[in-house]
Amino acid sequence: MNWYELLLVAVGLSMDALTVALCKGMARKNPDARQGLLLAVFFGAFQGLMPLLGWFLGSRFSHTIAAFDHWVAFVLLLIIGGKMIVNVIKGVSCPVDQPERCSFKELVTLSIATSIDALAVGITFAFLQVTILPAVLLIGVTTLALSLAAYLLGNRLGIRFGSAAELAGGVVLVLIGSKILLEHLEILAF
Repeated sequence: MNWYELLLVAVGLSMDALTVALCKGMARKNPDARQGLLLAVFFGAFQGLMPLLGWFLGSRFSHTIAAFDHWVAFVLLLIIGGKMIVNVIKGVSCPVDQPERCSFKELVTLSIATSIDALAVGITFAFLQVTILPAVLLIGVTTLALSLAAYLLGNRLGIRFGSAAELAGGVVLVLIGSKILLEHLEILAF
């Protein structure tokens, strides 16, 4: 997986966190940069740690399923991306009538909820033999930056941007999963 593909994965994975950060920003009349930074740091840290955990798990079992690892990567990315797309189609969106400040418990809960898909991607990284430290740093920093921007711009962007971002993230993950499968089947050669 090259840097361009890793960046696309990072952006795709960060869309859940971006959407939640956007909602949190919209819930405030005047966004608080400190609260936004705290939210973004939690999202970025969890989004970076989850693929690392997934990579460790996948590394332990990658030799066992090497013959069909491309199918595992494809299915996991298809499920994650598909779930994001279905949420947009169903109209699942964030409520804007929420408390302005997040408690520590809420920060951890939101961080875990928005990064579970990154755990599955980390498993695929093990199968694809991705160099994990640069990948998780890129994912974490990308999520941090996009979440902070979404939080601070929440009042101006409106709810429609969140749905479009999640749809784009889902499509990117499905396309990357398809590319992995097609390359392994030697239908595509990049």
